[in-house]
Amino acid sequence: MSSSPLRIRTRFAPSPTGYLHLGGARTALYSWAFARHHKGDFILRIEDTDLERSTPEAVQAIMDGMHWLELDYDEGPFFQMQRMERYKAVISEMLTQGSAYLCYSTPAEVEAMREAMRARGEKPRYDGTWRPEPGKQLGVPPADAKPVIRFRNPQEGDVTWQDMVKGSITISNRELDDLIIARPDGTPTYNFCVVVDDWDMKITHVIRGDDHINNTPRQINILKALGGELPVYGHLPMILGPDGEKLSKRHGAVSVTLYDEAGFLPDAMVNYLARLGWSHGDDELFSREQLVEWFDADHLSKSAAQFNPEKLAWVNAHYMKQLPIDTLCEQTLPRLNALGFDVAHGPALADVLRLVLERANTLVALAQEAALFYRTPENVAEKLAPLMDDTVAKAIADFAHQLTSVEWSKEAIAALIKTTLTAHGLKMPKLAMPLRVLLTGETQTPSVDALMTLLGRERVVSRLTAA
Repeated sequence: MSSSPLRIRTRFAPSPTGYLHLGGARTALYSWAFARHHKGDFILRIEDTDLERSTPEAVQAIMDGMHWLELDYDEGPFFQMQRMERYKAVISEMLTQGSAYLCYSTPAEVEAMREAMRARGEKPRYDGTWRPEPGKQLGVPPADAKPVIRFRNPQEGDVTWQDMVKGSITISNRELDDLIIARPDGTPTYNFCVVVDDWDMKITHVIRGDDHINNTPRQINILKALGGELPVYGHLPMILGPDGEKLSKRHGAVSVTLYDEAGFLPDAMVNYLARLGWSHGDDELFSREQLVEWFDADHLSKSAAQFNPEKLAWVNAHYMKQLPIDTLCEQTLPRLNALGFDVAHGPALADVLRLVLERANTLVALAQEAALFYRTPENVAEKLAPLMDDTVAKAIADFAHQLTSVEWSKEAIAALIKTTLTAHGLKMPKLAMPLRVLLTGETQTPSVDALMTLLGRERVVSRLTAA
C-alpha cells in the first residue's frame, strides 16, 4: 500500500518588536493561502526571545492585524519564551552527542579574530579555538567564565536547497562559522529556536522574506544534526516603495491596522497583497476563495514587488462597490459619527452612499463625501462672493421660488434648472457653482439635481432663500 501524502504545514513566525507591517502581512498571507490551498495547517508562532525589544503591545498589534486580515490559524499562537525548557533539553543532547560545544572565547577575543581575518582579506568568522577535534588539546577554561554554546558546523561540503521562489541555492560550509546557539546566561538564540520549533511543529514549508537566506544554511545544518526532516524553503523578494527604494514608513509601511483606520477593506488588502509577488495570469481582482483555489508556488515572483498606493486605492474602491448597501452603511456610519455627524437629521444614509460612492476609494473618504448631507454649510458668503452677480442672484431667487411647488424628483428639478438657465441667459456652471456653495458650502459636489433631491425641499429652499 502507498503511504498517505504528507500533510502540508506552514507557519507565520513574527517577532513582536513592532507592528504587523505590509511585508509581514504578505508573508502571513502566502503561508496561509498555501496551507489552505493544500488543505493543510497554518500555525502562528510568536518569536519573542528578544526580551529587550519584544513587548505585549507588539504581540497584540500582530494579533489585531491577523484578525483584521481574517487570516485564521489552526494552531497557536505559540510563544518561544514558553518553550525554554525544550530548547535547553535539545542543547543538552547536542552537547552530549558532540554537535555542540562550550566556547570560552570572549566577545573581545572573537572580534580580534575577525579583525585579523579582515586584515588578511579573509571572511571574518570565529576561528574555532574551543572547537573539539580529534587529537586537539583545548585550553583550560578561564575561572568563573560563562561560556556560550556553539553549533559544530560542518567544515566541508555545501548546503544546497531547492528554493520555492529562487530555485537552487548552494552555500559552502566554508562560508559558515560555528553559530552561537546559547548565550552565556543559557538563553537560546533565534536561529536555534527556529529550527527546534519547525522540527517539533512538523513544518513542511517555510515561506519567508529573502532577508533570511543567510540563516537558511545554518538552520539546515542544525536540523540535519538533530536528525529532523528538512522543510521546503521559499524566500520572497522584498517589497519596494513607489520610488524603488526599500519600503519604509514614508511609503506606507505602517501597521496594517492603520489601513483599517484609513478606511480600507480587509478583502481589498488581501487581494492587493496577494499580487505583490504572485500572479494568476492577468487577473487583478479576485476573491479570497479564488486566491486559495489558485495559489501555488509556481507563480511566485523572483523579482521585488513595488508598493503602489494608487493601485491599492483602486482595488479598495472596487471592493467597496461590491458591498451590499446595508453593509456599506454599517461600515460608514461609525466614521460619520466620528466626524461629528448625526445621520438621523438628514436623508437616508443608504441613498446618500449610493450617490457619492463613485467619488470615494476608502470608507473614510466615503464618510467625508456623505458628510455634505448632514452638516450646515460654512463660510458661504466668502465662497459665494466671487460667483455672484445681479443676473445670477435673480436666477437663484426665481429658481428658489419655483422649487416651492415643483414635483420633488431628480427629473423635475433638472428640468426646472434648464428652464431657469434659459430664462436668465446663463450657462450651467454660472448657476450650478453658486447653488453648490449655498447648499453645501463646497464647490465640488455630486450633480446639483441629485444633491437637492436628497437634501429635501425644506432644507434646499431655506438655504437658497437665506442668500
